[in-house]
Parts: sequence; structure tokens; C-alpha cells
Amino acid sequence: MNGFLVALLPVIAVTTLGHVLSIRRWIPPESWRAIERLSFLILLPALVVRTLANAPFETAPWKLASALILAQFAMAGLGWLARYIPGMQRPAIGSIIQSNVRWNTMIALSIGGLLFGEEGLALVAIAAAVMIPTANILSVYALIAHAETHTDKQPKPLLALVQNPIVIACAIGLALAAGRIELPDLLDDSLKILGDAAVALGLLSAGAGVDLSALRRAGPRTFTWATIRLIGLPVFAIAFCLALGVTGIPLLIAVICASTPTATSSYILAKELGGDAPFAANLLAVETVLAMALMPLLYFLAQMLPAATGA
Repeated sequence: MNGFLVALLPVIAVTTLGHVLSIRRWIPPESWRAIERLSFLILLPALVVRTLANAPFETAPWKLASALILAQFAMAGLGWLARYIPGMQRPAIGSIIQSNVRWNTMIALSIGGLLFGEEGLALVAIAAAVMIPTANILSVYALIAHAETHTDKQPKPLLALVQNPIVIACAIGLALAAGRIELPDLLDDSLKILGDAAVALGLLSAGAGVDLSALRRAGPRTFTWATIRLIGLPVFAIAFCLALGVTGIPLLIAVICASTPTATSSYILAKELGGDAPFAANLLAVETVLAMALMPLLYFLAQMLPAATGA
């Protein structure tokens, strides 16, 4: 657990720095939007392409990928059950499902890399290759299906998915790995520089995007669903990993990925697709704070499992 805390503290520090830079207006809001756009279009895809292209897929834990996808579908189903709660509005159901299936890739990459080096980065990238498309499919469909009104501005779910730069990067990286195509040194080094920037700017942007004032507006409903998300996804991930025989570092990476808070983009997507955007913002803020305490605890409990040591 000490190793996890050592890896988590720099993540908290950099994320906090991003929040301070934002609330102090040392970096104006329009600049953050440009940084987020740069990270989304160029930096994170570069990191994903390089990591997947260099990953040892002959020993890649595809059972890990399957376990994480199954955990996302289980959490989507759990969110869908919210429709049976009296007084629950349809847009709120869409936001709950989105919160349940999305995860913060930047936090997982940072902690996975700090704890397990290149192997950790490769495993998180493999997780990203399957969890990001799954999260996008489930989120977009859930938000649109539960929106009060439907407009022509809402994107087609499958079109939005295939146009996602991260999804495209995953496809390129997997194709390079499957074809055993080695990246030229110049391209590999260039992607590494861009990828290193992706982690730093991604954490800064994540901190800038969190509205902690939402904590004051959060009621019991928000705290309940935030807790369900932060505990439910890793518990399902562990259960499916154990059922499929995933052990050792891949199991711990599954816990890291699943225990991160929901993605900071959840508010924007909820606003664009007819979800309950204020509720999505509240969930994001509460999960970000609670995750700082729950992530080390869940990791510690996972380490105690015999499967975590490969036994």
C-alpha cells in the first residue's frame, strides 16, 4: 500500500496544481479548453499508439480486457435499475449510467506507470483499448436514450465512436502490434515526447475541470451513486478477473483502472446529449474527492488476495 500511496501523491499534487491554476485564473478558461483539445487530439493518442505498438501482445492478458468490459456492462445494468427509484428523472439515469462506466485514463496511466513501469503503462493501455470504446458506446446510448428531448444536434452514437481520436489511436496501436511493425526510432522518440506531455497536461486539465463547489450542492443521491460507482466497478472487475483467472500485476492494474473517478469529460457529454449535466458535475466532484481515500484502500484489499501474487 505504501508503494501505491507514493504513486498516488504525485498524481494528487499535479491535479491540485491544475485546480489552483484554474481557480486563480493564472491560466484563463479558454486556454484550458485549448490544452484539453490538444491532449484529446494529439498527446493522448500519441501515448496510446506508442504504448500499444510496443506492448508484448503475445503475452497480453486478454482475460483482463474481458473482465473490465464485463465490469462496465454490470455497472451499466446497475445504473439502469435507477429507473425504478421513485422520482428519478430520465436525464439523471443517463448521467448515472455514464458515471458508472467511465474512468479517468490519465490517473490510471500515471499510477500504473509509477508502480509498474513500462509493463504498467502497457497494461493500462490495453485496458484503455477496450474500456474507452465500451464507455463511449454505453454512455452515448444511455444519455441519448434517457434524454427528455432529442435534437438534430445530437451525434450518431456509432459515428461519434469511430471519430473519437482515442479509439482511432487504439486501432492504430493494435494494428501495429498485431502486424509486429516496429516503430522507426524517430517516430518512436517523437511519440514518447508527446506521450510524456499527455500525462502531465492531462492531470493538470483534470484538476482544472473539477468544480469543487459542486460538493456543496451534492446531496444524498449524489454521494450514494458516487460511492456505488467507486466501489462497484472495482468489485465487479475483481470478481470477473478471479472468475477468468487473471492474477498478479494485471489484476492490480484492473483495480487501479476501475477505482479511478469518472472521466472529467462526463459533464460536457451530459450537457451535449441531454443528460442531467448539474448532476453529472456533482458526481464528478464527489467521486474525485472520495477516490483519493478509496483507491488506496481498494488497492490494499486487492493486494491481500492470493491471486494478486499469482498464487
